[in-house]
Amino acid sequence: MRRSTLLTAVAVVTAGVTLTACGSSDGGSGGSGSDWAGATSAEDGGGMEELVKAAKAEGTLNVIALPRDWANYGEMLDTFSEKYGIEINEATPDASSQDEVNAVTSQKGQDRAPDVLDVGTSFAQQAAAQDLLAPYQVETWGDIPDNQKDREGRWFNDYGGFISIGCNASVIAECPTTMADLLDPQYAGKVALNGNPTQAAAAFSGVWAASLANGGSLDDIGPGIDFFKGVKDAGNFNPVEVTPATVQSGETPLAIDWDYVNAGLTGTLSEAGVEWQVAVPTDGVFGSYYSQAINKFAPHPAAARLWQEFLYSDEGQNIWLKGGSRPVRLPAMEKAGTADEDALAGLPEVDGDVEFPSQEQQTAAQKVVADRWNAEISG
Repeated sequence: MRRSTLLTAVAVVTAGVTLTACGSSDGGSGGSGSDWAGATSAEDGGGMEELVKAAKAEGTLNVIALPRDWANYGEMLDTFSEKYGIEINEATPDASSQDEVNAVTSQKGQDRAPDVLDVGTSFAQQAAAQDLLAPYQVETWGDIPDNQKDREGRWFNDYGGFISIGCNASVIAECPTTMADLLDPQYAGKVALNGNPTQAAAAFSGVWAASLANGGSLDDIGPGIDFFKGVKDAGNFNPVEVTPATVQSGETPLAIDWDYVNAGLTGTLSEAGVEWQVAVPTDGVFGSYYSQAINKFAPHPAAARLWQEFLYSDEGQNIWLKGGSRPVRLPAMEKAGTADEDALAGLPEVDGDVEFPSQEQQTAAQKVVADRWNAEISG
């Protein structure tokens, strides 16, 4: 299931809280041999008009791990495709961030290889270290805070949110509002994460939120694993990975996931007769962004770059905002008066201090989770 980011300090302000066909065979800078494969900006390739022309000529964009009900990606994909007349191939929507990085290497040189990635920041950093990403700076690059982008443009944060608890109030008498509540016997077999924390960033961030709620810190994620071990020992942990289908079927009546993902289910579930409530736990407020990147060996290098330009335009950023997430350019758009005010007003409320890990803290936390989770929780 879907992934995460771990951000260093950040910039989004809301609700009074401050908050990301043929690859080259010789490992060169791009996949198709076109000039756009090495372009580091639209200007570098001849300007936006030339970029649009080249992308339309390619006619295709390959994406991976973009569920249509995640952060309003359905509207994002359809709008881009209709706007530019480009066909979008949507591969494995529920893949994890690690699956995305694996696809870049395993599908290198193939028409079906992903052109672009939307991954947790830690996975973007991993891919950059493996020299898998093409540096590129969108036209709105200056609106992205320096601490939310790679200096060379190999990755840059896109949208974010907070870890939350989604609750099926139609079957649960009292919905939890804190991490501590999840140990209550009334939630036997009901507490589920969005994936495995060793692979999926949303789940990884859920563990970190639990750590902050239980005496841990950004330097110590261990208490989060201890907490979920306690949830498991109490008989409350549900190993089923959260999806809209498992929520609707009742398999996962309590879902720990991003607030924009949980909030995005409210309308659909209401139509199905399910009352879905969303709360950001007051004892473990953890926020994070995802990151965008371009596959260095993208089979459609122009379309990949045009996709990034669209995502970081006011139009693209507002589509994410309408999905309940917080786009990285939101502060600049609020200042300019270009943010969708209705969508902004609909963001879930968040109370408490927001904490963001550094890259070093993130790397250390990943090692702890990798060493302990499967042995203590999954095993």
